[in-house]
Amino acid sequence: MANNKVYVGNLPYQTEEDDLRTEFSSCGEIEDVNIIMDRDTGRSKGFAFITFVSPDSLSAALEKNETEFQGRTIRVNQAEDRKKNDRGGWSGGGNR
Repeated sequence: MANNKVYVGNLPYQTEEDDLRTEFSSCGEIEDVNIIMDRDTGRSKGFAFITFVSPDSLSAALEKNETEFQGRTIRVNQAEDRKKNDRGGWSGGGNR
């Protein structure tokens, strides 16, 4: 299965889903926008994942890397699939 998802980082904390849909809709049809929120504060962590319907949209989205969005220079990279770790949980996180 093709990876149609991008990571968008360095977002202003006030960025909303509609803002990202508007900015990235020129790249192609968007399936899902997921702004990552801090579970303790309920505030955005400053990054999101955008999933496109077509893998062809990915290259257009990647061209937005290091462009200005709402006064900040955003980072746009292809998102990596989360992998299950050996203990049966998801990798990439940890308790601090």
